[in-house]
Amino acid sequence: MVDRFYKLYCYWRIHGTIGLTQFALNKLAQKLQRPADQLLDLAPGSNRMKTVAELSHARFHLLTPLCTSFIKEPQTRRVSIVTDSVSSSSLFGGVGTALIFGALLANKRGAQLRIITRTERARPENVDHVLSLYGIALAHEIQFKFAAFYDQKHEIDMVEDELLITTSWWTTAAALPSVPANNILYLLQEDERMFYPLGDDRLRCETILRNSDIRFLINTKLLFDHFVQDGFKNMTEQATWFEPAFPKNVFYPRTRNVDGKRTFFFYARPNNPRNLFYLGIEVIEQAILQQVLDLSVWEICLVGKEIPPVAFSGGYTPRYYETMAWSDYAELLGSVDLGLSLMYTPHPSYPPLDLVASGAVVVTNRFAGKQDLSGYSSNLICVDLDKDALVDALQRAVALVQDASLREQNYRNNGLLTDWHQVFAGVIHAMTGE
Repeated sequence: MVDRFYKLYCYWRIHGTIGLTQFALNKLAQKLQRPADQLLDLAPGSNRMKTVAELSHARFHLLTPLCTSFIKEPQTRRVSIVTDSVSSSSLFGGVGTALIFGALLANKRGAQLRIITRTERARPENVDHVLSLYGIALAHEIQFKFAAFYDQKHEIDMVEDELLITTSWWTTAAALPSVPANNILYLLQEDERMFYPLGDDRLRCETILRNSDIRFLINTKLLFDHFVQDGFKNMTEQATWFEPAFPKNVFYPRTRNVDGKRTFFFYARPNNPRNLFYLGIEVIEQAILQQVLDLSVWEICLVGKEIPPVAFSGGYTPRYYETMAWSDYAELLGSVDLGLSLMYTPHPSYPPLDLVASGAVVVTNRFAGKQDLSGYSSNLICVDLDKDALVDALQRAVALVQDASLREQNYRNNGLLTDWHQVFAGVIHAMTGE
């Protein structure tokens, strides 16, 4: 994966953005078995004059409406989740939460659960893995439907009272022209405006977030309060919130490193700017230079996606973890002593909570209303987004790791919920009346 990313980077440096786009579209055309010219016509730099509709569609192809038809007399009720993908790399955090909620809601309604994916065909074994890990058995057989954004031949049959759980602003935008707005439940797990600079993407995102015709289910009260304080009046009327759960059969301390070293975890996602990859590696480098992280004591692990090769001070090479099954991820979490996980948004994000639920000490950052996360755990240290402040916080965190008694006491006094059934019982009643 790293080699592939590096080759793409080199290709971009030689041929530029237009050349890389044309290369990618050629590859996509081969996969879709469509003439490359149809796709290349829409590539940046193409000489063919394009209509306004073509230009907009090429830029916002993920917003292509779902192609639906309604069944008048269904045999059973149904709950559908609309998401990009349920591949192994997509399941962590938000998508996993959507699967858990959708499964529990379907069972409560006596309905069938259907997974609708937009960018690639679903892998049923991945969904089975997540649900079985959390001990959730579906009352009815699960369905899978591929509704590719690039092919309107993928028609979706809809039941009249079918509830559609959307998982992003773009899946919500794709659903709105195709189903009644009151059938849509938008599972909102971040201020998605912050994925973008000020521009067309952000404007379209905010338009969906301010829609007063759809219902919202918001991950954490912290994020809900952020939207309310930012003037989203529709959220006060159309949204409810929940705090995520971390079941003790999944998240718990495991046996530590066999070679006696302690394990340091950094959440590394260089292509997700909000995770501040470059600040993070600079903080780790500084902590190594200042002997806050003594490499004779600590093993550095970078956990994430598309991580470039990096060598820290003295040529030290960290261990990489990418594309893991959820159970393997949980096993790794349970072996971690100290974590650094940054999120330049108002949501606490899952990795810091996953880690403290598994017994680790974690350093993360403040942002807007996210100032103190000790209510989740006293092993969670939240400081300003400043390199020196983060290094100082790591020094305090190392001391806490070494104080086994206090660390254990903090872990046992965690304020995290542990039962997804309990989390969503009230939400399901509030949002469906059932």
